[in-house]
Amino acid sequence: MDSKGASKLNIAIIHPDLGIGGAERLIVDAAVELSSNSHNVHIFTSHHDKMRCFEETVSGIFPVTVYGAFLPRHIFYRLHAVCAYLRCIFVALCVLFLYPSFDIILVDQVSIVIPLMKLKKLSKVVFYCHFPDLLLAQHTAILRRIYRKPIDFLEEMTTGMADLILVNSKFTASTFAKTFKQLSSRGVRPAVLYPAVNVDQFDKPSASKLTFLSINRFERKKNIELAISAFAMLYNSLQHDKREGLSLVIAGGFDKRLRENVEYLEELKTLAEREGISDRVQFITSCSTPERNTLLSQCLCVLYTPKDEHFGIVPIEAMAAHKPVVACNSGGPVESIKNGVTGYLCEPTPREFSVAMSNFVCDPQLSTTMGVEAWQHVVGTFSTKTFGQRLNAYVVDTALHRKTE
Repeated sequence: MDSKGASKLNIAIIHPDLGIGGAERLIVDAAVELSSNSHNVHIFTSHHDKMRCFEETVSGIFPVTVYGAFLPRHIFYRLHAVCAYLRCIFVALCVLFLYPSFDIILVDQVSIVIPLMKLKKLSKVVFYCHFPDLLLAQHTAILRRIYRKPIDFLEEMTTGMADLILVNSKFTASTFAKTFKQLSSRGVRPAVLYPAVNVDQFDKPSASKLTFLSINRFERKKNIELAISAFAMLYNSLQHDKREGLSLVIAGGFDKRLRENVEYLEELKTLAEREGISDRVQFITSCSTPERNTLLSQCLCVLYTPKDEHFGIVPIEAMAAHKPVVACNSGGPVESIKNGVTGYLCEPTPREFSVAMSNFVCDPQLSTTMGVEAWQHVVGTFSTKTFGQRLNAYVVDTALHRKTE
C-alpha cells in the first residue's frame, strides 16, 4: 500500500448503533485516527445516546449524525435482523440523498447498505466485517431458517460488492472464507486489521486487590456464567485465610432497552446466589471509561469468557492496563494473548479457569510480572498508532485506486 502524496479525504462512516461495545470502540478509534491524519470524517448512525456512549463521540472531534431513531429495533421482540436492516437502509438513504459524494464510505457490520452507497459513483466502499452475521443468528426452527434464508443470501451478495473488505482477526478471515464460499471462489479475500487500544488512557497499576474482573456486555453469548462458576470453584477450594478480600467484579455494557440484557443480568445474579458467593460478586452495569480504567488498575487479572470470540477488545484493553488475561483457548484471544506470558488460554470450563486463577492468588506478584509483558505486547502490536497507520494506508490506497481507474 502506498499512501504517499494522498490528499485530505472526505470519509463517511455508517454504523448501526453507536453505543458502548467492542464494535463501537473500533469505529470510534477509526474516526479518531482518520481525523488525526487530516481527513474529514463524519459518522452516521441510527442511534446515539449521549449519556451512554464513548466520550470521543461528543467531544467535537468529528460530527455524529443520527437518522432513523424513530424506527423500531424489534417487533414484539421478533424480527430484530429485519428492523436492523431497515434502520441502516434509512441511514444510507439519508447519506445518499442529503450529502455530496464522499471519497471513502466505511460501512460497519451491516452490508445491506453497500449497494446503496455504490450509487455514489465517485465513492469507494470499505466494509468492516466483525463476523458473518449468518453465523451469529440461530437457525434452529424451520420458520426461522426460512426467515433467515433471504437475509443470509443478501449478506453474502452485498458483502462482495465492497471495494475493500476488512476483518478483525485471522480467525474471522478463515471463517469468512468457509462461510462465503461463492466469494472465496471468486478470489475475494479480506484483509486483517486488528482492533486497537489507546495505551495512554490507562492509569498506572495500583496495589492490586484480590479481585478478578470480567468486562463484557450482558449477553448470553459472552458466557459470563463461566466466570461466576470458576470463581465459586476457586473460592471453595481455598483455605479460609486465603479467602479474605477475594472478590469478583462483573462489569459491562448494559442497555435496559434490550430484553436479553435485563434477563441475563438476573440469571447471573441467581447463579451467584446458587453458588453461595453472592456476597463476593459485584455487578456494575454500563460503567464509564474512567470507572472501567480504575477497575482494571486494581484487579489481579481479567477473566474473558466468550468462546470462539471473533477478536475481543477486552483482552488487549486489559493488557494495555498492565493486567494479564485468562481467556478461552479459541477465536481471537489465541491471536492476542501469549499463553503463559501475558495470561492463560484455557478450555472453557470452570475447573480450567479456576486453576489459572489460583496462580494469581497463590502468587500475587505474578500479576505484576505478566502485566509488564502484557503492556509491552500491546504497545508493539495493538496500539491505536499502529491501527491508525494501517487503516489510513488502506483507505488512501483504495481512494487512489479510484482516481487512477
